[in-house]
Amino acid sequence: MEENKIIFKVTHEEEGLKLRAYLKKVQRLSSRLIKGAALSGRLEIDHKRVKLNHIVKAGESISLNLIKEESQNIEPEEMDIQVVYEDKDIIVVNKKPGVVVHPTRSYPNGTLANGLLYYFRERGENCIVRLVSRLDMDTSGLIIVGKNQFAHMCLARDMKSENFEKSYIAVIHGKMDAREGIIDLPIYRNEEAGIKRVVDERGQRSITHYKVIDDFKNDQLLNLTLETGRTHQIRVHLSYLGHPLYGDTLYGLGDDNQYIKRQALHAYRLKFPHPRGDKIMELESDIPQDIIELIRNIR
Repeated sequence: MEENKIIFKVTHEEEGLKLRAYLKKVQRLSSRLIKGAALSGRLEIDHKRVKLNHIVKAGESISLNLIKEESQNIEPEEMDIQVVYEDKDIIVVNKKPGVVVHPTRSYPNGTLANGLLYYFRERGENCIVRLVSRLDMDTSGLIIVGKNQFAHMCLARDMKSENFEKSYIAVIHGKMDAREGIIDLPIYRNEEAGIKRVVDERGQRSITHYKVIDDFKNDQLLNLTLETGRTHQIRVHLSYLGHPLYGDTLYGLGDDNQYIKRQALHAYRLKFPHPRGDKIMELESDIPQDIIELIRNIR
C-alpha cells in the first residue's frame, strides 16, 4: 500500500549522489533508519531493491517501506485513551494526571504506553509505542507518539526547530515581577538528591518563556513555552523564582492539598511539522476540571 511508503523524487540538483548520502544529506534521515531499511530490503527504485552505493539519477522515485516487524516488552492494557489527533504516522493523546507515561520498575503496569499498545492492537495496527514527548506523572496534557520509525525520527529531529512548540498553562503562588519574560537558568541533577533538580551553574542551559494570562487575588495563571526540554524544567524554574506551582509536592510549598491533588500544570498546546512535510500541525486541549476548580477557589 502506498500509504505505508515514503516516496522521494530525485531532482537534477541532487543527481550524482550515492543513495546513502542522498537520504542522509538531502532527506535528513538518520543513519540508523537508512541502514535498517537497506538491510531489510525496504528501499526500492522502480520496485527493485537497491544498495546504498547506488548513484541516484534525476527523476528516480526512491521508495521507503515503513512496514517492519517489531515488538515491545510492554503488556497491552485496556485504558481510556483520549485521542486528540491521529493518522497513519502519528497519534496525539491528552494524558490524564496520575498516569505514568512509560513502564518503570516502580510502575510496570497501568502506564500510557500499556494503554496505547492495547489501542493499536485492537485496531489491527502493528505499531510499537514511540514516545516523542513525555510528561511527569502528575502533569496532564498533550503527548505525541510516532507510529513508525520514520515519523518518530522526523519528530525527534525537528524538536529543536522554530516550528516545534510545547506550551503549558500553570497556576503559581504569588506574582511574577514582569507580565512576560524569559527564564534562562541552568538545571542540574545532583544524583544524591534522587529525582529532584536544582538551578546550578553546573547544569544544562534551560530556557522557559512565560506570559501572565490571568491574575487572581494573590496568584497568577501563566502560559509557558519551552525552548529547551529538561526534566521538571518549568517546576524547577518557577520554584527557584519563588513562585512554585500549586500542588507541587516536590518543588512547592507542600500545603496545597485542599486546593488540588497534583501540580497545576497542563500541556495544552502543541505545534510541530508533520513527518510527511506537508503541513504544520497545531493542536490544543481544554483545561482540566481540577485546574478550573483550583482557579475558581483562589480567584
